[in-house]
Amino acid sequence: MALEGLNQAGHLGSRLIVILNDNGMSISPTVGAIARLLDRIRFDHRYRVSKEKSQRLLNRMPLGKQVWSMGLQIESWLKDVSRPTRFWESFGFSYIGPVDGHDFKKLETALNRARSYTAKPILVHVVTTKGNGYQPAEGDSVYFHGIAGTNGNKNKKSIPTYSDVFAKTMLKLARENPKLVVVTPAMPEGNCLSAVQEEFPKRVFDVGICEQHAVTFAAGLSTQGYIPVLAIYSTFLQRSFDQIIHDVCLQELPVVFAVDRGGIVGDDGKTHQGIFDLSFLSLIPNMIVAAPQDENELQHMLYTAVKSGKIMAVRYPRSAGLGVMMDKDFRELPIGKSEILRQGNDVAILAVGSMVAPSLQAAEILAQQGIEATVVNARFVKPVDTEMVVDLATRIKRIVTVEENTLSGGFGNYVTDAIRQADLGDVIIRNVGLPDVFVEHGGQAFIRSKYGLDAQGIVKTVLSLIAANSVNRIIR
Repeated sequence: MALEGLNQAGHLGSRLIVILNDNGMSISPTVGAIARLLDRIRFDHRYRVSKEKSQRLLNRMPLGKQVWSMGLQIESWLKDVSRPTRFWESFGFSYIGPVDGHDFKKLETALNRARSYTAKPILVHVVTTKGNGYQPAEGDSVYFHGIAGTNGNKNKKSIPTYSDVFAKTMLKLARENPKLVVVTPAMPEGNCLSAVQEEFPKRVFDVGICEQHAVTFAAGLSTQGYIPVLAIYSTFLQRSFDQIIHDVCLQELPVVFAVDRGGIVGDDGKTHQGIFDLSFLSLIPNMIVAAPQDENELQHMLYTAVKSGKIMAVRYPRSAGLGVMMDKDFRELPIGKSEILRQGNDVAILAVGSMVAPSLQAAEILAQQGIEATVVNARFVKPVDTEMVVDLATRIKRIVTVEENTLSGGFGNYVTDAIRQADLGDVIIRNVGLPDVFVEHGGQAFIRSKYGLDAQGIVKTVLSLIAANSVNRIIR
């Protein structure tokens, strides 16, 4: 979109000031041809600073001015041969820079100059240092990308995160299969892929902040017999919706989508909530959508996706795992099949991914009140386990679905449709999930509690369902 915007601005020729804040970073160091171009300009900026110092020194030396004049002629020739700023000028922009973004006087001078320019669009290239003035951030700008309080704590926890488990699984699978490749849009650290990159530098592709291209690139790799795994945050996957439909699913090209940060993301904030993926992925033909109940199941689910030869999205949360025992060997999971974790005859709770654990906790609380719940680890949102759903609805009659996703178009809808199509009219169902809102910033536990996605919230839903069912039976 940045290039599209520059293209239109240059075409219109309108008075417009574009400020390029260039620190050589996104979250990680920037990659790609444009990044290399900016590197050359930044180097030229540093070179000019050193050139000014050299000029002052030569002016004090015999023949120094003659030597300096000759150097300027060589420099002018080199710039004519290869001039990085021509990239912007080819878009119809005038160019100012590079400007030291930490020198307020120089920055103000450049902006005043840009403001007075009316002939055509102008780009002010400002060079800055990410984390400038704060030494820990300057020394590790990737780790200190954000300002959340946890940034200052690098102590390793004993329980690995889901992202850690994803990366370890990819490393093991890459060792076993030379056709497996990983694609990431500028998130190698966020997806914990550093170890995979180090061991297999030619099989991990960081394509920069280009999510649409990442999906189509993965599709292209698939046409050549590779097994591409696209590691991407849920919120960023939304940008590539069209490519998922037309370049992957319509073409039936097997790509594995490792969807990180699914659900409530806590400190990442409102813009990063991964609460729509189960809905928008499930509506696309040829797409399989799955979510593991814990970190151990995640590794098996990823293994299943890689082995399946199908288009499959595996969605997991932003958090540490549950601390469960990790199996040494991978095993394939039957696609489209759920599993019963607890038996009960009063209500059936069908939960997806991160909601399985609080559903089990809710069942324990309900049991203390004399209510026995069946708890199902759904595993797959699409295809939904229709056989399991119909069986439970036929026997138990009370169904609760729980998902950390918007209710619109989510798992609950698929369960409800399966019951409706089976013509089971006497079943009472409640869908627990997120309402039709943009979920605000807040800690994961707080947000889950607010929307009834913790154990107490699930208990409350079950009790209200049973109470409503009792009233209906009395009326009948």
